[in-house]
Amino acid sequence: MVVASSYIRARSRNGLLSEVREYCLVTGSTGKGMFGEPTFTRYFSAVAIGAFGTALTAVALPVLVIDVLGADAFEVGMVNAAQFLPYAVLGLLAGVYVDRWRRQRVLVWASLGRAISLALVPVLWAAGILHLWVLVVLLLLFGAFSVFGFAATQSLLPQIVERRALRAANARLDQAEASAQTAGPALGGLLVGLIGAPLAIAVDAVTYVVDAALIAGMRVQEPAQRKTVQRSIRREVAEGLRWTYRHRVLGPLALSTHVWFLANAAALTVLAVFALRTLSFAPFVYGLLFAVGGVATLIGATVAPRMGARFGSGATITAGRAIYPVAWIMVAFAPAESAPQVDAVAVALVFSAIALHGFAGGLENANEMSLRQAVTPDALMGRTNATMRSANRTLAAIGALAGGTAATILGERLALFIIVGVFASAFIVAMASPLPTARDDEDLDETTP
Repeated sequence: MVVASSYIRARSRNGLLSEVREYCLVTGSTGKGMFGEPTFTRYFSAVAIGAFGTALTAVALPVLVIDVLGADAFEVGMVNAAQFLPYAVLGLLAGVYVDRWRRQRVLVWASLGRAISLALVPVLWAAGILHLWVLVVLLLLFGAFSVFGFAATQSLLPQIVERRALRAANARLDQAEASAQTAGPALGGLLVGLIGAPLAIAVDAVTYVVDAALIAGMRVQEPAQRKTVQRSIRREVAEGLRWTYRHRVLGPLALSTHVWFLANAAALTVLAVFALRTLSFAPFVYGLLFAVGGVATLIGATVAPRMGARFGSGATITAGRAIYPVAWIMVAFAPAESAPQVDAVAVALVFSAIALHGFAGGLENANEMSLRQAVTPDALMGRTNATMRSANRTLAAIGALAGGTAATILGERLALFIIVGVFASAFIVAMASPLPTARDDEDLDETTP
């Protein structure tokens, strides 16, 4: 892979050997999860293609909602919340069944379901019946399939690579996603300008079909007991909750991440209206904004394994959380006047802010995922991932609605300053816990949470 090869070439001579050892765990020395073997290659490709389609929709959906359907800030928040609301309803249940069912099969059906949900958008638009409430229903359906899909995605990787290779594997996957997010938004902006937002979303639907085909072709040996064990759903849900929130490291990590999702969803909701309406960004410029964020995410994901190995996963995650308030206060100060020199300042501030935001995400995500996967037994993996993702997306739904409401009532700029404070709270929660000293290369398993 070009990204992985460039990554190795970019390392300094002193740090190269340790990086190569970790890289080899993923690329060929273990016989499990090799880039040169079909299983990890398919998994890696599915993640990259899915991320590319998602990056297209990240540009096309706000343009569809704001420019085509004429939504206001509150309605934008409602649409964003619709994607996350199913996590509140189905998240814990999905974790139970992901621990019972074959995760590979869950991934295939989840991708096909998401493809159908997105494909209906251009179909209904062409028929003249794509109203805002119809889009909300489709996004609720999309979110329901995503609940199962993401729980299975995060739980399947430890079946593909060894535990000590998880941080390197997660970093490679983050690099794939960041690469897709670099090209995807810019192309999304061009596609929206050429064929319109509804048809651009159709491209994302196709990527989910390809994703499903790639995952279906993988050869993964999953523990057979998940197919046969039948227990109380309530008891299994409770086990997942106890493990996640009573664990000395996972508990504060979960809380900090929940607060981060609340802030992030609110921030992106306000940003869509602030950039497209107040700052008058064209769709291409708006897409280019997220492309720059993708480049920064790629840089962050590239240095993430080395930072995690040197300073510890927990310290790296905490450092990432410190960057977000700085980034979003820059957005809040972006001037909205129309003078050319002011426009240049606004563009510079917003683009720099999203670059910082992307770098922080790339830096912390691989470390967070590897820490979570390393400390959690396989029998609890689906429930732990689903528990955290359910709470994360539930708070994202609340954040999207709160961001849209705050922007409507208080104005976009004041809403952004409030969001900065919420991002700062996520950092404080992480900093005041055992998380900064946690490492995923130490034995943090706890038989009783």
